[in-house]
Amino acid sequence: MRIQVLGTGCARCKQLTANAEKAVAELGLGVAVEKVEDLREIMRLGVMTTPALAVDGVVKAAGKVLSPDAVKDLLRT
Repeated sequence: MRIQVLGTGCARCKQLTANAEKAVAELGLGVAVEKVEDLREIMRLGVMTTPALAVDGVVKAAGKVLSPDAVKDLLRT
């Protein structure tokens, strides 16, 4: 499983990264949360509003900071 947080490093992006890392730890997935700050890569994935969360290359949420529980829900599906 590949989990990516897409954003330029703003406070909201950092919060989503922390929430995603917490969700991964609580689910015991044993995968790293990758931070993507390159605008070309973000745009390649079709994201126009950050922060965004992608799982296995598919954008699951954009433009909002998901709570750890919301991230867990996305990772379970």
